[in-house]
Amino acid sequence: MSVDTRETTDNLSWFVHDRFGMYVHWGPYAVLGRGETSLFREHLDQREYAEKACRWNPQSFDAASWAVVAKRAGMRYAVFTTRHCDGYCMWDSEFTDYSSGRQAPQRDFVREYVEAFRAAGLRVGFYYSLADWRIPAYWEGPSHDPQGWETFRHYVHNQVRELLTHYGRIDVMWFDAAWPHDQAAWKSAELVETARSLQPHILINNRLGAEPPGAQSSEPLPQYDEQGRQRLSAEPTDDPNPGGWSLKLGDFGTPEHHAAPDANRPWESCQVSTWRLWGYTIGERWRPADLLLDTLVDTASKGGNLLLNVGPDPDGQMPPEFIERAEAIGQWMDVHGEAIYGSEEGGVCDFTTYGRQTRKGNNLYLIIRFWDGREALTLAGLETPVKRVVLLTTGQELSFRQTTDHLTMRGLPHEPPTDLFPVIKVECDGPPRPRGWAADRICHGDPRRMTAWAAARGTSVFADGKPRQV
Repeated sequence: MSVDTRETTDNLSWFVHDRFGMYVHWGPYAVLGRGETSLFREHLDQREYAEKACRWNPQSFDAASWAVVAKRAGMRYAVFTTRHCDGYCMWDSEFTDYSSGRQAPQRDFVREYVEAFRAAGLRVGFYYSLADWRIPAYWEGPSHDPQGWETFRHYVHNQVRELLTHYGRIDVMWFDAAWPHDQAAWKSAELVETARSLQPHILINNRLGAEPPGAQSSEPLPQYDEQGRQRLSAEPTDDPNPGGWSLKLGDFGTPEHHAAPDANRPWESCQVSTWRLWGYTIGERWRPADLLLDTLVDTASKGGNLLLNVGPDPDGQMPPEFIERAEAIGQWMDVHGEAIYGSEEGGVCDFTTYGRQTRKGNNLYLIIRFWDGREALTLAGLETPVKRVVLLTTGQELSFRQTTDHLTMRGLPHEPPTDLFPVIKVECDGPPRPRGWAADRICHGDPRRMTAWAAARGTSVFADGKPRQV
């Protein structure tokens, strides 16, 4: 089967423009209140867990209210967990009775989600775990239980086909939990081909299993820890890719718990709004609104998307702590959204002492994390001539003076004009570019670029730089 992938390529434009999405981890594990993976992490009794799951019957789930929270936060799309690793299906699947459609709720939560978010003007995505911790053949794999594995894999492929057939246009298919099997075992290429045949426009993530031995690209495989975070060192590990991430399959990368650019494709960082867990957890600490906003800004400043997670409670309600933070971010986005939507990686020159940068066309956005109350702010290293400077937060035009190495902006108020991050919009006479010395950051690049800068003072260790006899 040959599938035209041009529509998928075109649809990446909305993805890299929208930048901000909602990730929802919700299922019967919420009843336990200890995160989404408590079945595995705590080695719970499978039958007891299944009995609890079959009795789970949330009465307050209202997908339209969830969509309102997402929209007010400035999110443009969402990804909903249709089935996590515990195997419980959030729709009325014809391939199992372990689902919200056949058990106590007697409801198709996936359909309710799709219809409500689509009605709110948000794009919709599905999370689907390849793993199912209930099934022995998943643990045995194709080498030890070939017949059982074939039956289980057929079940997985059928469910993906089902999800992409019965709910209209789906914008994102977000696979997960390929470990410990590679993409050949899962027949991931066939799964992708099926998805594209059913939804030619769909975007698919990269968690489809690692390339099998001997099929790696010449590029070295990045190493990941047990949480799927890329290792910064080349420390040896028995499994360098426990996340099962493919270097070749998938339209976008998915760094987890941190923002790490993917050099080969668009990328989306998935991160929690709490301290660690994805599913509803009693007593979990919440990250404050400014830290969550900084997570979004950090990701956008590096050229990526943020998929920010929430774990609704067992009855289907969004935690009030999340709603409060989402509202605060949304109010900031109402004023400053142009610095995020459609933005590009913004590291034009170093701005670490104040905050972060994004770019769009000829505009450079200075997103200020640390407001020092001074009337003037200086940016070093911008080469492109500046035409106009505006404090985007208030609309106030700022006076400025630009020299070879420095842009000094004046007229800033003593008090920060917003509780979160003020933004200065620098309108340039062309795409913002750095001076040669400013293209690289401290401790990076060719060190000799700074020789002339140091030599202007002199060459000796004495205060005036002049050599003398000791």
